Amino acid sequence: MKKSAEGFTRIAREVFAPIYPVIAEQVLAWSGIRDGICLDLGSGPGLLSVALVEKSDLFVIALDTDPAMARIAQKTAAGFPDRVVPITGDVHCMPMRDNSVSLVVSRGSVYFWEDRARAFREIERVLRPGGVAFVGGSFGTPTLRETIFTEMRRRNPDWDRDVARRSGRATPDVLRREISRSGVAHARIREEEEGMWVEIRKGTISRPAR
Repeated sequence: MKKSAEGFTRIAREVFAPIYPVIAEQVLAWSGIRDGICLDLGSGPGLLSVALVEKSDLFVIALDTDPAMARIAQKTAAGFPDRVVPITGDVHCMPMRDNSVSLVVSRGSVYFWEDRARAFREIERVLRPGGVAFVGGSFGTPTLRETIFTEMRRRNPDWDRDVARRSGRATPDVLRREISRSGVAHARIREEEEGMWVEIRKGTISRPAR
């Protein structure tokens, strides 16, 4: 597991690194949220978590199932010890209170979740009223996507086949069915050239008129 975590981290830092600041800016702009608690699901080595704290006033909890990844993320976030906290946990049963998180982000891990409908319910549970989640597989921009694909094809001759296999597990149509099955109230698919996102918004709690 340690070797796998280190190999993934090397690829993230050597190839994927340019996408994280772009994705951070995108989700901050789309959500309008720049403070409060952010949950980065499947955070890996913590590169998106760090990009988010660099561009906002958010406090980020970096959650990953792999304890080795949490240790690596701790080192990645060494410059922000009070604003990025790596934890080990499962997206299907997160160690977070109800209505406690302002923003949820997850880049790349949705393809590996065993029960996405359950995970979507968990995301809705932990979001505070007015909170937003973006869960997907975007590459930031079409140009960055092409640059990454070119390099990954050089490193891995099976790259396109691997991407197709992963993407096939979570096509927009599959995700729409899983969202419907989850019972999450406000969710949609954002499809773009550089990738797609599941966007979940938690409605505000209406108070009776006095």
